[in-house]
This record gives sequence, structure tokens and C-alpha cells, in this order.
Amino acid sequence: MTRRTVRGLAPLLLAAVALTGCSSGSGDGARVDTQPGGGAATQGADAQAAAKGGTVGGAGSGCELPVSFDLARSWKAKAVAPVEPDSEFAALSRQGPVSMVCEIDAKPAGHIGFLRVWQGDGKGTTARQALEGFVKADENASKITYTQTTVGKLSVTEAGYTVYSKIMEESRPARAFAVATPDGPVVVHLGGLDAQEHEGMLPAFELAKRSVRLG
Repeated sequence: MTRRTVRGLAPLLLAAVALTGCSSGSGDGARVDTQPGGGAATQGADAQAAAKGGTVGGAGSGCELPVSFDLARSWKAKAVAPVEPDSEFAALSRQGPVSMVCEIDAKPAGHIGFLRVWQGDGKGTTARQALEGFVKADENASKITYTQTTVGKLSVTEAGYTVYSKIMEESRPARAFAVATPDGPVVVHLGGLDAQEHEGMLPAFELAKRSVRLG
């Protein structure tokens, strides 16, 4: 399958990629790094900084969330409506302990992929617990690394891992970070159609992570 063909099929492929990310189980080869400043926290640190294009999280921002963070220029946020548990789309809307509440589309910025925001309802759930549950719910995840950082006064847990895509027949990187809020944990996830798209979108993920704050 050529890259041109892949781009033409992008909408269908992205739906399939999202579905494979909502399976139960955990991948082989997982590892954990709890040392601050290592592993996933430093991946992409040298990526070109994304130009800020707005903020998401507050009223009128596209998605009202327990947190706010900066958006890369041209990325577009849209709230995700709750899905009934018995709906045929339920598997797409929940992963582990969290449900999808917001999609931030990279297509207007020239990339194929999303930043997706997921929220849990367990107010006593820590960021680490929520993120571990989210990642382990993807049966195709492997080579998992967790790190802990601080943004302002907010503790941020981050995961870097690899996901095998049956659609693309290749492994691709994934990143996610989580924070705990009074309204439950929030997970922000970056996937991408393939490794090249993921790399191109990393600056937007880093911008979101370093600007995240409550409210």
C-alpha cells in the first residue's frame, strides 16, 4: 500500500485505528520507567515548537473540559457526544477507565490524526492509575514507558509506547499524558496514521502537555 493510497483512505483507516485502540488486554514487552525526566517525557523534546493557535477546555473553545491547554495553530477541537453503552459505537468511545470527550483534528494543519481527550468519573483515581488503565486496555500496545513530570503545580504522568496496526501492517508510536482533576482524571492521547504522521504532530502534543492547567 503506497502512502498516496493511504492518504486517500485516511477517514476509513483512522476509524479502524481508533477501534484497535479500544480493545481489552495488554501487549507483550511492556516496561515501566518511573524515573522523572526519562523515557517518554524526553521523547520529542527537540521537536520543532508548535505555534499556538488558541486554547481548548474553557467555555466556547469547542470542548468544555476540567483542564485547559494550548492548541497548535489550525488544529480544530470538537466535543464528542456521550455514547450509550449498548451502542455499536461504544467500543470507540471508551478505553479502559476513561471515555472520549473531545477530538482535536490535525487535518486543517496538514496532518492525518487527532489529539483525543478522554475523561474518567473516578474522582479518587490518580493520573497514573488512569493512564495505566488506558494504555493497558489496548491489546496492541507494547514497549510502554511511564514518566512523571510537573507543569506549574500540576503533576503530569506521561506514557510513550508502540502500537501494532493490523490495517497498516506496521508498528507506530503513540503518546499520552494524564492529570488528576476534582472532576476525575483526564487523558490526552496522540496517535497518528503512521510513524511519519505521529512525528509531525508531536510538537502539538508537547504544546498541550507543557501548557495544561486546571480549569
